[in-house]
Amino acid sequence: MEYLGLFVGLTTLDFIYSIERYPMANQKVVAQDYLTAAGGPATNAAVAFSYFGNQGQLLTVLGQNPLSQLIKADLEDYSVNIVDLIPEKTDSPPVSSIVVTAATGERSVISINAQKSQGNKSQIPEDILSEIDIVLIDGHQMEVSSVLASAAKSQQIPVVIDGGSWKPGMQRVFPFVDYAICSANFYPPQCRNSREVFDFLQAMNISHIAITRGEQPIQYLHQGKTSTIPIPSIKAVDTLGAGDIFHGAFCNYILQEDFPTALFLAAQIASKSCQFFGTRSWYRA
Repeated sequence: MEYLGLFVGLTTLDFIYSIERYPMANQKVVAQDYLTAAGGPATNAAVAFSYFGNQGQLLTVLGQNPLSQLIKADLEDYSVNIVDLIPEKTDSPPVSSIVVTAATGERSVISINAQKSQGNKSQIPEDILSEIDIVLIDGHQMEVSSVLASAAKSQQIPVVIDGGSWKPGMQRVFPFVDYAICSANFYPPQCRNSREVFDFLQAMNISHIAITRGEQPIQYLHQGKTSTIPIPSIKAVDTLGAGDIFHGAFCNYILQEDFPTALFLAAQIASKSCQFFGTRSWYRA
């Protein structure tokens, strides 16, 4: 079955380098490999969602800068339809510089995110939720996200939040969230460990919560009970975008499976992606 998913948030242009070792101060290194791709949590999740034959619809801020055309060309190849909140915007979209250490697959990222690319609720198309099966919010377009999450809840469309890190205003979205998928770096105010994160989100009436921890087992809450799901053992080539790809795969599986099964299957896809350089090579492997 083909699903239609709405992915709300950040779109960047990623410049990705694979290097043997991270450079020291005042040192230059020659990259072993290099690629350019559209990036951002919601964007990568939309691409992963399309991997299953679905249609990913990306609500973001892109504009008409020449760099934006590179992003559009990349996403066109992956059945991702762009809905631009500010199509008349002429300055550069957010650009990320990413270094991947070949020996470990670990990545370092420099980006300004969506700080200078914020949409507002007046720019949301009236029919944006028409025929949508699931909504994912990555936290980078908070005003728009809070309006859409509320509307989706009223229409019984499941809402997933990507809790990569705490972002101001997230508390406005949580009352409408069905599934909170967080990273180990997600700490709401006053939270210092995973137990407190679970308690915080449960207090927001979120009954399905998961915390991904890299190669460590996923912690999750389902039907009032906590448990873990193991991660496949792999030789990681590049961990860039693994969490985003996990979220996109989860959005596909949760429309067909129960929560623990969806988490388990999404982890298989994310682990597959880590065995390839960049955020796209895994897609057609």
